[in-house]
Amino acid sequence: MVRVSAFGKSVRGNVREHNQDRLMLADLRGVAESPGADGASDTLCVGPVEFPVGSAGAILMVADGMGGRAGGARASTMAIGAVLEAMMNGASSGGSSQNFAASLERALTAANAAIHTEAMRGEQYRGMGTTATLAGIFDGSVYVAQVGDSRAYLARDGVMGRLTRDQSLVQDLIDSGILSEEDARSVPRNQILQALGPAPSVDPVLTVHELRRGDVLLLCSDGLSGVVGDGEIQTAVAAMTDLSSLCEELVGAANAGGGPDNITVLVARIDGDGVVEPGKGDTVERRTYAAPPS
Repeated sequence: MVRVSAFGKSVRGNVREHNQDRLMLADLRGVAESPGADGASDTLCVGPVEFPVGSAGAILMVADGMGGRAGGARASTMAIGAVLEAMMNGASSGGSSQNFAASLERALTAANAAIHTEAMRGEQYRGMGTTATLAGIFDGSVYVAQVGDSRAYLARDGVMGRLTRDQSLVQDLIDSGILSEEDARSVPRNQILQALGPAPSVDPVLTVHELRRGDVLLLCSDGLSGVVGDGEIQTAVAAMTDLSSLCEELVGAANAGGGPDNITVLVARIDGDGVVEPGKGDTVERRTYAAPPS
């Protein structure tokens, strides 16, 4: 049995008038936490909660909306709802790891279609969109499907690895050597290369990682990662006493750094006999998922 303990928090930050981020955690046997569907609060939380992962798997998701006060919140809320519906509808059929991985991509594709259709109906939501980073836990592994620049990290024995690559102009400049990670912090990070909603189709990037007992999975919007460096996040994760305190510390660090954007942090600790203890040299690295040949 794989057990998940989780907590997440999303806040407005110091500059934005409203919170357009959304977060979600769901055991696909039918229990889900997805606050903020009515857009009534600028501070949203999930958990703390602990549950065994059933045969259908579990999902965590962070979405960072864009497109103005109305559009951004609408897009991120729609993304969470569409993904949750798609994954819940497919959960009863069970299946293989390959089918589970494909279902994450299909869920993001369905969310994109719903948001794009809504955005084309009138001026109120014209151009709206949202990032989406969706992590699915299934059969002792985590599959991460990403559109945009919200991130996923995995920490093991105090060492953290980034499971996603920002789909942004800034990341392209870093990869090409034009910008350093440190210099990139002073560059506007809002030029992302794809999002759910603006275009008729999207191309989610999917990675896969075997889980170990004690692993900590962390998803966040760029309201955290654009202000707080990976080293500082790793230090906080390594020293954490509990998940809620970790979220509060990271949200506080982002606000102390100016809080220029909405801040969302969702963390989950993995335990149980269904995952083994980490071994020597058992490191975390980003690995693109490739479906086995049919």
